[in-house]
Amino acid sequence: MIHSLLPAALIVLAGICIAVQAPINAALARQAQSPLAAAAISFGVGFMILVTLSLLMGQGRGFLRATQTELWMWAGGLLGAFYVWAMVWSLPRLGALTALCALALGQIVAAILLDRSGAFGLPIRDISLPRILAALMVAGGLVLSRF
Repeated sequence: MIHSLLPAALIVLAGICIAVQAPINAALARQAQSPLAAAAISFGVGFMILVTLSLLMGQGRGFLRATQTELWMWAGGLLGAFYVWAMVWSLPRLGALTALCALALGQIVAAILLDRSGAFGLPIRDISLPRILAALMVAGGLVLSRF
């Protein structure tokens, strides 16, 4: 149990970061008058920090090894760029709560399907009633967030 608390705590912290990142990026988009520029700046700052940390921690060779991977493994950057742009564009229109509920619903539905298929080397997990109920509860939260 204890060994799963740290990863869970890190993911909760990451969720907080996503919630805070979205309005920060939306404010940048308003100031720059461009959601695309704001998304690019967000990724650029993150890129510089991650490259610096990789080099400082002696993990620079990972960049060379990554050039030998299959092309589909690079899609995370494309998906991340779409997420940041979609959130920057949608947040002012939906508000933080509704946008993050919609994000959570998309993540849960995708996670159920990814677990069921074992995609990308994940262990296979059945679709169960509690998992479906979890998705439905988040969908209900999404609907309620609009009132």
